[in-house]
Amino acid sequence: MLGLFRELIGHKTHADALLLQSVRHRPEAAADAEILALLHHILVANRFWLATITGEPFDRDEEMRAPESLDALIDRYATTHRHEAAWIAGATEADLARTLEHAMIPGGRCTVAQGLMQVCMHSQGHRAQIAKIYRGLGGAPPMTDFILWIANRQIV
Repeated sequence: MLGLFRELIGHKTHADALLLQSVRHRPEAAADAEILALLHHILVANRFWLATITGEPFDRDEEMRAPESLDALIDRYATTHRHEAAWIAGATEADLARTLEHAMIPGGRCTVAQGLMQVCMHSQGHRAQIAKIYRGLGGAPPMTDFILWIANRQIV
């Protein structure tokens, strides 16, 4: 199971980075309030789950403050992705089975594996929303399918 979660987190990092760079290079997307709000929402959720999994503090009020620019948002994504990658690289099957408890988790608790699945699926859903908005602005969003990432990664 750990191998699959490493792939899911790796894909999430890849897909987020592709989308962020695409938004950065399309002025209409970079200025779109809905896209920026969704990107920030994805980031906050990712940071919540990472903090909860690693036992770090999560300051909801601070995290809910939108970054002052797209570049600052992209930098926060990069920092979060590095921390996620470091954690998952050292994780064990026992880590995946550990129970998380937090008032912000629906039902109050879940396993680390369930939290990781939530953050990956949540991010994917919102990336799809952003892709639709991006198309509406006349752009072609990047292809972020998991299976394409797997295939391209195996070629390299």
